[in-house]
Amino acid sequence: MIKIDGMLMIGSSGPNVGKTELACAILRKFGRKHKIVGIKVTTIKDKDGKCPRGGEGCGVCSSLEGKFCITEEFSKSTGKDTSRLLMAGAKRVFWIRVLKEHLIEAINALFDILGSETVLICESNSLRQVVEPGLFLIARNSNVKTWKYSARLVRKYADAIIVSNNRGSDFALDRIKLVDGKWKLVEKATAIIMAGGSSTRMGTDKSMLPIEDKPIIEIICERLSAFFEQILISANNKEKYEFLGFKVVTDKTPAQGPLMGIASALEMSSNELNFITACDIPLIELRDIRRIILEAANSQADIVVSVTGDGKYEPLFAVYRKSALKAINKVLAAGGRKISDVFDLCKVKKVELATALVNLNTMAEYEEFRNNLLQKSDV
Repeated sequence: MIKIDGMLMIGSSGPNVGKTELACAILRKFGRKHKIVGIKVTTIKDKDGKCPRGGEGCGVCSSLEGKFCITEEFSKSTGKDTSRLLMAGAKRVFWIRVLKEHLIEAINALFDILGSETVLICESNSLRQVVEPGLFLIARNSNVKTWKYSARLVRKYADAIIVSNNRGSDFALDRIKLVDGKWKLVEKATAIIMAGGSSTRMGTDKSMLPIEDKPIIEIICERLSAFFEQILISANNKEKYEFLGFKVVTDKTPAQGPLMGIASALEMSSNELNFITACDIPLIELRDIRRIILEAANSQADIVVSVTGDGKYEPLFAVYRKSALKAINKVLAAGGRKISDVFDLCKVKKVELATALVNLNTMAEYEEFRNNLLQKSDV
């Protein structure tokens, strides 16, 4: 699968759900300051003249010669989707007609024309099966309950599902960011970084261990700050973490373990959804976080916890709703300290991670991690 951070891809659950209008709205917001190329992809299963949408068809499929065809739109006044993208602010717009099994070839051919660093907005469902964009949105109309086949195949990859109706959509375009040519989505959620542990096995404060000349916790904050609306640090030494520039939340009652830290931070959070992570995970994959948050939003679970390949769950790489506070406080009041005790009192969902978590608990693990980074930088 090709990874293209500079591509924002928009799919749709069905016809006439506002996919092109969403693309145009994003272009109107970003097109003045950034050179953005618009792409409309029409994926063709075969060229036997049968229209996949039913009826006699428009001849697009049967007229394709070769494996794919790339056509540039030059007019702003035809009323076609490509013309609308141009009118909305795209610097150039291309229509790609392509046989499904040759999608990658078509995209590579487009990059031969534009260059690999081009910022793109693309309309397609099928392309998501072979390309991992920086951001993938799916447009859906609340009045239409069914999903077309191509949308069902890629629904699990959606970073956000934009639901609209006759009154518009409740999705805020301000959540979309374009930073250094890469598309990002700011979650209406809080990231809580747990830094109140004693680091007994490490023998020194692991949150401050340097990774490429920065403390681990600073690297984590930088990674998450472009993704979350709010960042909180759970720690009992405010002065130590002032340099990060984020609010430090101390435990309401000291020496009660990480469960008290979670409870104290959840009370201070401005959002219902809260991603909680340990301070010893230097490589955080945002795709994994987004999957957990999306599951939390869709399932209404109190806690969505990640699960590693060996079946172990990671309570400090999970999303906690504020609704979990009642159960957490109940466990604490009874003298409980284990996070797992809370799970019995909440609705919990488990999500298996696509990538393994790297936790640095001992000095040996830390040194191995640093050596691996040095080896990669020397390649």
